[in-house]
Amino acid sequence: MSITLSRVNTSAATLTKNRTEGSVTPNSGMCVTCVDGCIGMCEIGKSAYRGHEVIYPQPFGVITTASEKSYPVDYSHFNIMGTAVGAHGIEADSDKAIFPNVNLEVHFGHDKGIKFRYPWIIPGIGSTNIAKNNWEGLAIGSALAGTGLTIGENVVGMDMEAKFKDGKAIDTVDLKRRVKLYKDNMRDGYGAIIVQANVEDTRLGTQEYAISELGVQIVEMKWGQGAKNIGGEVKIKDLKKAQELFERGYVVIPNPTDPDVIRAFERGVFKEFERHSRLGMVSEDGFAQRVDELRKAGAKYIFLKTGAYAPADLARAIKFSSKYNIDLLTVDGAGGGTGMSPWRMMNEWGVPPVELHSLLYNYAKILHDKGKHVPTLAVAGGFTFEDQIFKGLAIGAPYVKLVGMARSPIAAAMVGKTIGTAIDNGQLPVYVERFGSSRDEIFVTSGTLRKEIGDHEFETLPTGAIGLYTYYERLAQGLRQLMCGSRKFNIDSITRTDIAALTHEAAEVSGIQYIMDVDKKEVADILNG
Repeated sequence: MSITLSRVNTSAATLTKNRTEGSVTPNSGMCVTCVDGCIGMCEIGKSAYRGHEVIYPQPFGVITTASEKSYPVDYSHFNIMGTAVGAHGIEADSDKAIFPNVNLEVHFGHDKGIKFRYPWIIPGIGSTNIAKNNWEGLAIGSALAGTGLTIGENVVGMDMEAKFKDGKAIDTVDLKRRVKLYKDNMRDGYGAIIVQANVEDTRLGTQEYAISELGVQIVEMKWGQGAKNIGGEVKIKDLKKAQELFERGYVVIPNPTDPDVIRAFERGVFKEFERHSRLGMVSEDGFAQRVDELRKAGAKYIFLKTGAYAPADLARAIKFSSKYNIDLLTVDGAGGGTGMSPWRMMNEWGVPPVELHSLLYNYAKILHDKGKHVPTLAVAGGFTFEDQIFKGLAIGAPYVKLVGMARSPIAAAMVGKTIGTAIDNGQLPVYVERFGSSRDEIFVTSGTLRKEIGDHEFETLPTGAIGLYTYYERLAQGLRQLMCGSRKFNIDSITRTDIAALTHEAAEVSGIQYIMDVDKKEVADILNG
């Protein structure tokens, strides 16, 4: 049987479609009859006049994007197991073992000094417009919820108001704003703001600046992400900004200092420059040196994020993290969402989430069985709802304590922001207006938030933050219900036996038991006893 896992030549992501939508050649994605005279609605046709611009999802700056490839195994190929017997993490008492009593807190770091109310983190939102334009909601919402938020790559380098001395950052506007928005809204020490760095950030001294000037305690080294296997990318519509970024050491194409390129841009031949980051070159010596530099600079905790690279790279990531006492390793599976990645790369590159996370568990267990330190692990790659969060925690238990999510929190913040604008303009759509016309009526968490932070603070909250907080509240209640049904009342109680594989292929890939094999011995004991 032939199964097509991904589409070619047409996608909403590239704003392209087939002329003969109902009759398409599966392998090429071309119309079965490609007609002379077609204006070129498909990706091939659009590439004939816009060239490399069509590599990227569009329209840039107002979207997040993720792969539409259907992988052979994904998290829907597992089901969560429940039981009618006992309880873990709480007394087996029907009056106590109720879902509101499930404890979702996670404490980690070398001294267990980082504490999150919920077992998830936003693992890196950087210099794209979609991140910058929604940062208020993301930062304040995350801080109020008491969970982690990572400031991604290139934020300092893209800040046109940042100041540098001898090539190192000495003052910023954007990074300072991002850190402050989060820290000003933290409650009771829960949550964390993390500053990530790629090659350019490291050269610019971004993390040293964040530690010494902004009081940031947690920094993250970045090897990559699940969406692409090259450096971070954005589009630039302003010639002077493109030239400034070129001078700061970024790869900018076409060359914004070339007179011919400048003339072409001014004539409207093209309207956007591309800014690219460099590839990191990983070595153990370089890794050890950077960890040492960050600790000497005052970093209290050090994280590492890696992407969907080949298995040997994953082995390096967890081995180095073990050897040099990294506090959190985040592993991001292929197809993950981003602000801008090459569309075909996002669909066709890397190790998918279930496979990558299964390898991660295997490698962690090898180290653990040897008596080596295993850092706290986080898994990422397309997680959006509580059932997926449970499965992600279970497939990597007992080493995985967090799930990374980016696209869905951004979506929640954007929707909250959009509703706020609609309230202010008196233009609520019927779909929302049926719940009311004020933030108190529309956002179901408003009563709780108003009581906890006070009337004035609530009224000044950006609705993007309320949207994210409310989405997180839904995830938390849903996860508590699932965990209660599995009789697991804290994160440490979750095990790999809490999920079962629905197919033999999923079982073979993950090492999770096939559903018909679950409890075989116990069943025999019960029936034969």
